[in-house]
Amino acid sequence: MPGFGEYLRMISPQSMPLAPEEMAVRTAFLRWQCRIRQMIMRDEMGRPGDGIMPAVTLAGQEEPLGHIITVMSKAPGHAVTTEMQHMVRKTNDPAQRRETALRFFSETYYQKGETFSDILTSTFPPGSPGAKTIREAEFCTLAFDAYRQKYTLPCRVWTLADHNPLFQATYWHNHLFNPALTPDCTILGFEPDWSGATADPAVKGA
Repeated sequence: MPGFGEYLRMISPQSMPLAPEEMAVRTAFLRWQCRIRQMIMRDEMGRPGDGIMPAVTLAGQEEPLGHIITVMSKAPGHAVTTEMQHMVRKTNDPAQRRETALRFFSETYYQKGETFSDILTSTFPPGSPGAKTIREAEFCTLAFDAYRQKYTLPCRVWTLADHNPLFQATYWHNHLFNPALTPDCTILGFEPDWSGATADPAVKGA
């Protein structure tokens, strides 16, 4: 079940104010991710690349466990889950569904980083041992490295219930590209601790 802190942030992202330097890193990261994800949709037909596949290092470990594919969802007030559901249900043709999704995500979806939640998500098969290992660690570090930019984010890990807005947003986003995805999949949420996040090169104002 998701924790109270996660619900609090989804309801009111400003309820936990960040220091100016923390906000600078957060803002820069979200904008960087938006640029990368828009390029993936426009130039790579939605195929995930290094920029959205961070290395995961569990708390207390030195070596990464592996890489995960992350999804970045809209914040409350900007959610488009209903629109994604409609795109999935409109056709049973996977190719047509993908084409519609690529057009949707390539246009204005990623233009404003401030419209996104900073809680990243990742989808795993039902009963995934990897998801279980990450969740039981409770904390991990996500290391992003692409286009001569690096971000290291210490994160709290949550297992999202299927009624959680971020679960729904992630599920329908991924279902657009993976028709075999089932509702009993496991979706983890990664909530960054911006006080410990780093950027290389450094972010101005951080």
